[in-house]
Amino acid sequence: MLTDGVSGFQDELRDVEARLGDPAVQQDPSQLAELGRRFKQLDEIVTVGTRLRSLEADLEEARQMFTATSDSNERNEMRDMVTELEHSVEQDSETLRQLLLPKDPNEDRNVIIEIRGTAGGEEANLFARDLYDMYQGFAKRQGWKLERLSASASDMGGFTEISGLISGEGAWTRMRHEAGPHRVQRIPVTESQGRVHTSAATVAVLPEAAEVDVELDETDLQVDVYRSSGPGGQSVNTTDSAVRITHIPTGIVVSMQDEKSQLQNKQKALRVLRSRLLKAEQDKAAAEASDMRRDQVRSGDRSEKIRTYNHKENRVTDHRIGLTLYKLDRVLAGELEEISDALIQAEQRDLL
Repeated sequence: MLTDGVSGFQDELRDVEARLGDPAVQQDPSQLAELGRRFKQLDEIVTVGTRLRSLEADLEEARQMFTATSDSNERNEMRDMVTELEHSVEQDSETLRQLLLPKDPNEDRNVIIEIRGTAGGEEANLFARDLYDMYQGFAKRQGWKLERLSASASDMGGFTEISGLISGEGAWTRMRHEAGPHRVQRIPVTESQGRVHTSAATVAVLPEAAEVDVELDETDLQVDVYRSSGPGGQSVNTTDSAVRITHIPTGIVVSMQDEKSQLQNKQKALRVLRSRLLKAEQDKAAAEASDMRRDQVRSGDRSEKIRTYNHKENRVTDHRIGLTLYKLDRVLAGELEEISDALIQAEQRDLL
């Protein structure tokens, strides 16, 4: 039975609660945060598990009373009670199953998204802008904050690449499913004969790393400064405020130029660098080395895709779960909940 292990979780909950009161733990932000997350998880499991165990006992008693009574009125009352209790047991059982699923180590982290136009020239860059705007609308609907980190504008107002930090509860759980190649089918603004073109952009999703997660040795960093540039390469600043940081051991390069201050650009670059290093470390621990991030974006070729956006039919199709919706305009405005919910449910079914 699902409730058989509740006492074990109760023991662990008491242990975690005691450790949270330890002065040494309270002075360690990383350990305090980790124990706080575990306490929240355990408290929810124990609360639901205890309630479910009580409901199961009530249901067994109600069934026995229904079988024992011969009075028709009492049998009707007991039948209704059994039905109601069965429904409550079913609901709490499903809730407990979800709570007992393996927890993603990044569940409570903020998210860094990186979007790049790939196949399709300038149309791909415009699509990258549309995807960023879509996530901005989605973030607003979810009560999240989306902070732009960097952007390289293209000649027609799109982005060759753009990155942002999404902060808020549940950001990783929902946004992690957005990673991969996205494909758009529409008539480009540059098309004079009305032909539909297919273009693509890639989305990479990284868990934000805190300083305590990834320690950076200054001797491992090559920091270059240069003058910021806009579309077509023209200079947009008269000072060398843009920053490029190369992590020498891994070869990872992060560039930032959006801020006028060199220090601000460096701080943003370090945030992204830590997140990329954390992701690579997690991938390696999962015996995937750095393949997970490459799998997210693959080559960006039009033939590879996780989702297709067809403007002519006002259609969006997520190919991983075979979901098609005919409300592309609303999805691009940020109404991603239906797709996001379906992806989360599919993942949970696989885990169960």
